[in-house]
Amino acid sequence: MARNGKRGRPPHPDILTPAEWRVVEAVRHGLTNPAIARRQGVSTDAVKYHVANALQKLGFSSRADLRRWTGVRRDSPLNAKEPVMTQPFTLGPVGQIARTVSNIEDARHWYGETLGLKLLYSFGNLAFFDCGGVRLFLSEGEGDAAESIIYFRVDDIRSASAEMEDRGIAFTNAPHMIHRHEDGTEEWMAFFTDNEDRPLAIMSQIAGGTGQSGCP
Repeated sequence: MARNGKRGRPPHPDILTPAEWRVVEAVRHGLTNPAIARRQGVSTDAVKYHVANALQKLGFSSRADLRRWTGVRRDSPLNAKEPVMTQPFTLGPVGQIARTVSNIEDARHWYGETLGLKLLYSFGNLAFFDCGGVRLFLSEGEGDAAESIIYFRVDDIRSASAEMEDRGIAFTNAPHMIHRHEDGTEEWMAFFTDNEDRPLAIMSQIAGGTGQSGCP
């Protein structure tokens, strides 16, 4: 029985709970509820519950609002990172190329054993290989298999996205964290489209921070 008439969990110090943050980051990454449920190992109803809670807490009415939201979780090292202003702004080198595969196990064997690329890490239906400093990202059965996505590195993803939007570049979502490594290093991305509406992305790696690793 709850004491002093109080029930439920104590309020979380951040605007969203850790579970809500994981779901919101996945929504900002463009994933559907079933895709989020598969990646995070939870039920679709649990994902819907977290989405509904986040919308209510943030005063939003739709998933589109979540995708454009620029919030950063309280314990992210991005909050402590000083803005980097470069004049003129330029994109960094290509950091990652994404490709969709029909079977991740077969692809992991072919790219790793047959082609001889170094496997960086793998979880679920995702695999990352090193190509001389450029990361090859393979995912099973998601996205447009006919279209590879090129990811450009930037020092400060928030400043870069703001500068690019000022140039008239259309972003499909706000910068968001897509993975937190065991050492606390975070991977951030934001997607935009070229003049023919094909997907591109910018990415930043922010060192530091603590907490559980996870990928939307």
